[in-house]
Amino acid sequence: MSKPNPNVKSGDFLSLVILLLGAFIVLIPLFVVFLTSFAPTSASPENLFKNNWSLANYRVAWQQGKFLLAFANSTLVAIAVTAFQIVTSALAGYALARLKFRGRQALLLVVLATLVIPFQLLVIPIFLVLKWGHLINTYWALILPTAVSGFGIFLLRQYFQTIPVELEEAAAIDGANRLQILWRVMLPLARPALVTLFLFTFIGEWNDLFKPLVFTTRPELRTVQLALAEFQEQFTNNWPLMMAAVTIATVPVMVLFLIGQRQFLQGIAATGIKN
Repeated sequence: MSKPNPNVKSGDFLSLVILLLGAFIVLIPLFVVFLTSFAPTSASPENLFKNNWSLANYRVAWQQGKFLLAFANSTLVAIAVTAFQIVTSALAGYALARLKFRGRQALLLVVLATLVIPFQLLVIPIFLVLKWGHLINTYWALILPTAVSGFGIFLLRQYFQTIPVELEEAAAIDGANRLQILWRVMLPLARPALVTLFLFTFIGEWNDLFKPLVFTTRPELRTVQLALAEFQEQFTNNWPLMMAAVTIATVPVMVLFLIGQRQFLQGIAATGIKN
């Protein structure tokens, strides 16, 4: 009977301590923001965390910042961009993972090259294309520029390569074509990768300030981040009110991540580098 290795237990304890310390460092600013949002608006910095807390800051921030319309716009844009990216990434990722055609590796390198090009570098040509198509100041100006993602294509390509080819061959013997194999076999098995792509895309679009700031000027197209930026300009010195607005804008994506975190971790763990 083998004896337990004390080094393993000490190593696990050290890892736990480091993880708890890291979690504390990350969460303490969020905790301060959350507590500050309940403080009276007239509270001084030294009396910020005393009693008399209320939800009044959230009511005022919601009304003054007009977050209802901003939430609707951000949700619409984030869901539309996410849907486009999932469709395009699934089709392109499956083609790069399974189909044999000339120039496949070169095409994959082109896809990877797009990951190192900052979006800000492309803003002028994208703006000119949107202007030519009369799409400035429309929802399409917020959706189309990020409808395709090189990251999403690479992520799903990597995950598809972890799925045994025998499953596709069995489906092909039963008479399924490529699209049926993708829809009925590959995508259900690639659920962790799809959830990962969904979370990355949705949260990225929800937190995006650049596109609404450049491609829109109509107040009815304001997104959450643009509304938050305008709100902060109006209430620069009112910290409790600003923290309430920040919490309002942050809570939805935090809840979404907590719901999908298990699938997210599985998707990241399974999509390693594979030729």
